[in-house]
Amino acid sequence: MAERSFAKEVEKLRLGAGEEFAGEGILAITKALLQCGVGYVGGYQGAPISHLMDVLADAQDILGELGVHFEASASEATATAMLAASVHYPIRGAATFKSTVGTNVASDALANLASGGVTGGALIIVGEDYGEGSSIMQERSHAFAMKSQVWLLDPRPNLPSIVKAVEDGFELSEISNTPVMLQVRIRCCHVHGHFIAKDNKRPPMTVADALEAPRRDTGRIVLPPASFLHEKEKVQKRWPAAVDFITRNKINEFFGSDHGSVGIVMQGGMYNSVIRALQRLGLADTYGDTDVPLYVLNAVYPLTDDEFLAFCEGKQAVLVVEEGQPNYIEQAFAAMLHKAGRGTRLVGKEHLPMAGEYTGQVMLDGIGAFLRAEAPHLLPGEVRAPNKVGDGVDTADLINVVPGRPPGFCIGCPERPIFAATKLVEQELGKHHIASDIGCHLFSIMPPFELGATTMGYGLGPASASAFNSPDAKRRSISFVGDGGFWHNGLTSSIGNAVFNKNDGVIVIVDNFYSAATGGQDILSSRAGNRTKSTKHPITEAVKGMGVKWLRHVDRTYDVGKMQDTLREALTADEKGPKVIVASSECMLNRQRRERPLVDKAIKDGTRVVKPKFGVDEDICTGDHACMRLSGCPSLSVKSLDDPLRDDPVASIDQNCVGCGNCGEVADAAVLCPSFYRADVVHNPSRWDRFLEATRRATIGLLQRRRESRRLIFADA
Repeated sequence: MAERSFAKEVEKLRLGAGEEFAGEGILAITKALLQCGVGYVGGYQGAPISHLMDVLADAQDILGELGVHFEASASEATATAMLAASVHYPIRGAATFKSTVGTNVASDALANLASGGVTGGALIIVGEDYGEGSSIMQERSHAFAMKSQVWLLDPRPNLPSIVKAVEDGFELSEISNTPVMLQVRIRCCHVHGHFIAKDNKRPPMTVADALEAPRRDTGRIVLPPASFLHEKEKVQKRWPAAVDFITRNKINEFFGSDHGSVGIVMQGGMYNSVIRALQRLGLADTYGDTDVPLYVLNAVYPLTDDEFLAFCEGKQAVLVVEEGQPNYIEQAFAAMLHKAGRGTRLVGKEHLPMAGEYTGQVMLDGIGAFLRAEAPHLLPGEVRAPNKVGDGVDTADLINVVPGRPPGFCIGCPERPIFAATKLVEQELGKHHIASDIGCHLFSIMPPFELGATTMGYGLGPASASAFNSPDAKRRSISFVGDGGFWHNGLTSSIGNAVFNKNDGVIVIVDNFYSAATGGQDILSSRAGNRTKSTKHPITEAVKGMGVKWLRHVDRTYDVGKMQDTLREALTADEKGPKVIVASSECMLNRQRRERPLVDKAIKDGTRVVKPKFGVDEDICTGDHACMRLSGCPSLSVKSLDDPLRDDPVASIDQNCVGCGNCGEVADAAVLCPSFYRADVVHNPSRWDRFLEATRRATIGLLQRRRESRRLIFADA
């Protein structure tokens, strides 16, 4: 169950020639694929490209009508390997995944695909996850394009340019027999706009047609001696064909004046930010028109010498706007100028940061510094002096004023009690080496749990603890892997590896029924039915099949006591070999998405509905806040009392509480104060409910009056 449904939006994919398409970037990419006659699509979800997978999943009826095959791939490597269907057959195929972790996983398949080359167009849509909104290490896709000789497009962030880039990508791939990567950043994925649609095309050859007429060409199979010829073919045939196509079809764009003493070269994805900076400097209008010469690289690899050198003609200095490090484009352009003996001065990282996202303020400062140094006459008088432009706030000031807010688990998250139990076990048995993994459970490294020492890749948590399998060790390691990572890579790389090497560590598989961290998509072990996918395959059965002998299944992670006992048993058991605990409870976000509409409808229809709510008795709470140090739930906070005799704030549960009960379970397991209580809120109460409520109120009122009368008697005495 994905975090968002595109069931209504995908109907726009049926628009025909001449009709206006309006929507989000990811929806435009899907429409472009259909207009280009794509034959098959595969991919793996991950920000900022997750919604593209969700759109494709919701559009399967439309894809089916056109004969387009769609798969939610097991991993990025699987998605890239799918493109093998375009090696021998003239079928256009596309794969999509998050970069750079996805590109890392896919690199082996990508290298093989690029070596043999393709017959049909092969397009890899990469969600470039670079910058402050990223959830991963900071790297660029560019290196993979250069390494494997895959062409890389980086379109301007507007819908017409995005759609054109998809069209250009397929044509470029076919003409040069090379797979093409289409790089789309978060702003590109989620930008809104419109374009004039074309008719969808049924692929001239479907994958079903290909099965009826098998083909093979040993020249495209990556084995010696053909593999030695592939490298020559890349340089002597494919590269010139790509450069010719890029130049002839004017893939890269020129804006601004044809003449000028300075110019700016940029990645296509940087165009909007550059124009905004020029606008704030008084050098561009609202529509982006400017007199500053601009060279926009919608194709960032390969670069074309003739275009760049022609752009530099007559210019004393050119600024290269290239986000990230290393500065591959700047280095390539510097080499071109040197070989051509040109005197144009090339600058880039002198005025712009070596690394980090080029935000609006960063771009403004960098371009402003370049123009003040090289062409101050272009700038209005009031902005010629440094630090005279901009409305940004000093980051250092913000750090001193705004407290740090580490990411944490959602309200009611079923993973939080797992780590509360881990902390409680460590209080008994001492500290352990804990290996973390990619996924929601990685938030356990942050306060209040502060567990975990490493994270080496999706599904590789237990693998990263394998070096600690020492026969002399007197303490076992603990490692975590999520259900998404388990099916992506962990079954073999972590579980199989542990079994084969007789690893004696403890492995906790966090099973929340979905690929929750990427948006709640279904996976093999999801317990809900899926119309087009096979689900309900238990993780426990897969683990047994890999040869694990010591296996425990906790089917309700909110039972902190049971989780604690199971972890203690695993850490102290006499049996050798991997100890695997499958800790299962449904992701609360997905559960709320599923249940809330049903509950709201039931209440509206007059049906009796009971909602549990938890609270803290202020008279009992001592204010030591130990419950928070083992819970960390966003709905569990503090509250100051009006009582002048009590200075410390007490624990308090706000209205965001979803009634999971974890706070009370933790308090019980940790032998904390009994101040937590549960109250059931009854909507549309029955006559019996009303009678019980009246009886309770009357009884409580009677007891209160009785207590008050006794107090007065003792006071008089």
